[in-house]
Amino acid sequence: MSASIFRPLFESLLEGTGVRLGGDRPWDITVNRGRLYRRALRGSLGIGEAYIDGDWDCRALDEMFRRVLAASKLNSPLFRAARALKVLQSRLTNLQTPRRARAVAEEHYDIDHRMYALFLGPWNQYTCCFFDGTDDLEQAEVIKLEMLCDKLELQPGDRLLDIGCGWGGFAKYAATTRGCEVTGISLSAEQIRYASEYTRGLPVAIRRLDYRELPGSGLAPFDKISIVGMIEHVGYKNYGTLMRVVHEMLKPNGLFLLHTIGNSERTTIVDPWLEKYIFRNSMAPAMSQLADATDGCFVIEDWENYGQYYVPTLQAWYDRFNANWDRIRSLKTARAFDERFRRMWNYYLMSSKAAFEAGLVHLWQLVMTRRGSGRGVYSRVRRQSGNLSRDLPRVDLHALPASAGNLPLSASR
Repeated sequence: MSASIFRPLFESLLEGTGVRLGGDRPWDITVNRGRLYRRALRGSLGIGEAYIDGDWDCRALDEMFRRVLAASKLNSPLFRAARALKVLQSRLTNLQTPRRARAVAEEHYDIDHRMYALFLGPWNQYTCCFFDGTDDLEQAEVIKLEMLCDKLELQPGDRLLDIGCGWGGFAKYAATTRGCEVTGISLSAEQIRYASEYTRGLPVAIRRLDYRELPGSGLAPFDKISIVGMIEHVGYKNYGTLMRVVHEMLKPNGLFLLHTIGNSERTTIVDPWLEKYIFRNSMAPAMSQLADATDGCFVIEDWENYGQYYVPTLQAWYDRFNANWDRIRSLKTARAFDERFRRMWNYYLMSSKAAFEAGLVHLWQLVMTRRGSGRGVYSRVRRQSGNLSRDLPRVDLHALPASAGNLPLSASR
């Protein structure tokens, strides 16, 4: 009964996407259980849970998601209604208090590192890698790490603070290749344990600290500060606090690099399925939210978008995860890596890939200086632009007609 009642509503969600139920193309949906249609009333959360439980399948999840996202189906009344309660909660309360901030660390990052090691590259980069002239994940990790070091102008003897240091990959790379002293902080016990061992023998200290505890830690000041893939767990109500903390910890002439997933629209939550199963109490910032948070603290010297590099990154993780699935499944760990876990991760990786392909989310790198630092023009900008005065056309101002200065803007461009 429920299938006949709710199937037309589910089919309406696919109208205009090119995705069919029961079709034979890779991106078409195969329905295994009719309860999918009823579960879809809960929006993306219900549809995602139905996939984990095997209620439906699709041979090319990324292609299916790309078509659905490109058709703006997530803005349909059904999906908006399903998000409404979480949106209201995010406006009435702070979803990223110190206690709530630990949830994503405990539920996502405290998973046995051996699982992550079977799909990440050797530098443990669980953020966008830069596939610039290479198809190799390991090389893409190094290209990304080199860019981080270059943008921060890391020098021997610099003190670098890495807020949200993960498994210590950037800390180890910076200390090894640039000779700097690194302090990394994280809330994940598993990450801290692994990173401490991974960086043993280097001038690297890994601490369990919430970023809000930094001002009273006695660790300041730092020459350079990085946040790589961590601000997504901070929440819009805390962006201003985070920026003030970084400002306090950074030397007056220091550099601050922020590497983050960026949202194409201003929101206060993440997708409900992603929030429940992958990144608890998280969200990706919009440009305006970041700009507002820097007001009074920082000058943005450089802002670049590398979002399309996330497409091959997520594909590489997906390929390696599935190629190593038998090894992952056999790991003896507190959390069973069963078939539901495999489907959950495939859904997460491929839906995320599609979001970057559709341009709904981006990967931004911002370099900032403290307001009034007096550093002058940021060196990366100088390198990119070259000698600007040399490249300007030579114009004889005396040869211009007298009316040239009064031309309308449309004619003077």
